[in-house]
Amino acid sequence: MIQYTDGHVTIFQSALFQTTSTVIELDDFILIVDPACLPNEIRDIQSHVMSIKGNKQCYLLFTHGDYDHIIGYNAFPGAKTIGSLEMQNHPKKEHKVHLIREFDAAYYITREYEVEFPAIDIVIEQDAQQITIGSTTLTFYKAPGHTQDGLFTIVDAMGVFLAGDYLSDFELPFIYHSAKAYEQTLNKVKTILTDHPIRMLIPGHGQHTASPIEMVERITMALDYLERLKNAVISGDEMTINELEAEFRFLSPSTVDCHRENVRIMQREYLGDEIRPPK
Repeated sequence: MIQYTDGHVTIFQSALFQTTSTVIELDDFILIVDPACLPNEIRDIQSHVMSIKGNKQCYLLFTHGDYDHIIGYNAFPGAKTIGSLEMQNHPKKEHKVHLIREFDAAYYITREYEVEFPAIDIVIEQDAQQITIGSTTLTFYKAPGHTQDGLFTIVDAMGVFLAGDYLSDFELPFIYHSAKAYEQTLNKVKTILTDHPIRMLIPGHGQHTASPIEMVERITMALDYLERLKNAVISGDEMTINELEAEFRFLSPSTVDCHRENVRIMQREYLGDEIRPPK
């Protein structure tokens, strides 16, 4: 479904994981971000892109390499791709493709294109790197923590902040890479909000916001969870660890596993323990 549209920015939201896919119509090109997830949802994105494309080049931006964010690669033939150097060098590309195929097989899903891990045409190598396409400048920031290959993108002329799997309105941090890096990335967002005239924040899951107050509240929510979990892990406070687990929305075996992975990563980074799951 369409979560939001204003004639230039259109945010699609999947029924799965509330995953967002954003299409931005710019003067010189069309920017498509993380097209997902189900075939009919991707067809809706394709139809919208075709209705506004004209002779413009399409650019396909990937915020990171998780399977639910790359699942629409190859649905837009001819598009140039943008991603981080870490995504280009992702060590588990075949595993990500396997997860897509496993998902599709489990639900008898067929797609009209070949499932592959994206090949990146425009590689973002540095923090605060900018590229200019026609009259539009995009500013990129490395965003490790959730994954190693995360990438923030600012469409400066429109004040749009594409945040990937950070700053959701409901989703607490899922750490697959580094708790320390995750915290540093959240603190980087504070600088981004100061240095750029952000008018719209679009997370990879959940609702966008145009409220500066809510943007700060989302940073605070994530940092608060990380701080409380870190303190509980360091002190061995298993009661608090379990209470924090229950704070996840849509509590399920999946969110339980993600929270426990958060605990394992913090134990490794702050205590030097490889695995010491909560009771």
